[in-house]
Amino acid sequence: MIDLPQALLSARRTPPDGPTSTLLLASEPQSVRCARDFVREFIDHHAPGTPGPHIDTVVLVTSELVTNAYRYGTEPGDKIRVVLDAAGERTRVEVHDSVRRTPRHQFAHAERDRERNRGRGLVILDALCPGLWGFGDRPFGKFVWVEIPRSS
Repeated sequence: MIDLPQALLSARRTPPDGPTSTLLLASEPQSVRCARDFVREFIDHHAPGTPGPHIDTVVLVTSELVTNAYRYGTEPGDKIRVVLDAAGERTRVEVHDSVRRTPRHQFAHAERDRERNRGRGLVILDALCPGLWGFGDRPFGKFVWVEIPRSS
């Protein structure tokens, strides 16, 4: 048997201080609200004093990414993973889903399209975080990431 130092054993049993950086969600519309609440709680705890406009931007971006994952990146029964990092002068958001289909812009081409309530998520990312978002493959799907500067 391997003897581990007591300090290491104690550290392994200690729960994390505050909310973890990862949230696993069901692929359903209600998950968008859960993601927004998670972002606020995470930033309040891990980056106290963050300006309200920055938190609002991170909440909006996360909401758009989770909505896109629910609508276009999952099948019934799949999960959506949200990963946050609020270090330094930016907040990074990753949303993982199980479909490898890459995100694409949906532009309005007709009068009826202006009435739609869809297709604006990536436009919002471009407006709020130009050049600071992208996507990548993971073993069973993809992830979309965005970095929101603290000055936003």
